[in-house]
Amino acid sequence: MTIFKEKVDEEYITISEVKPLLGEVEAERAVDEDRELRYELARAIEHVNRYAVLDPEEARELVEKLIELDKVNEKTAHKIVDTLPEDRTELRSIYAKERFALDGEELDEILNLVAQYA
Repeated sequence: MTIFKEKVDEEYITISEVKPLLGEVEAERAVDEDRELRYELARAIEHVNRYAVLDPEEARELVEKLIELDKVNEKTAHKIVDTLPEDRTELRSIYAKERFALDGEELDEILNLVAQYA
């Protein structure tokens, strides 16, 4: 017999928003000597500490501004905020799996918005 888990809810969250949450988990584990950090958790904490550039509030604000643009959905906005692309090539790599391509003006509009926060 196979047991399936039902997906109740799904929410996208940026690396910057994950950082304080993982910080709380790390602090809880540090207090309790019997509970050590599992390898995966330690790697996740290391990853967010290395790559979280923006404050959580700035990240959320940038996501909201990106979603307002044409051809930027919520998932893509979160990818853009997590990677903070600096040029057209980096931004095109985010859109590589999409069924449409952005023209130069659309790419520049997104890059200009990202540059305000990076």
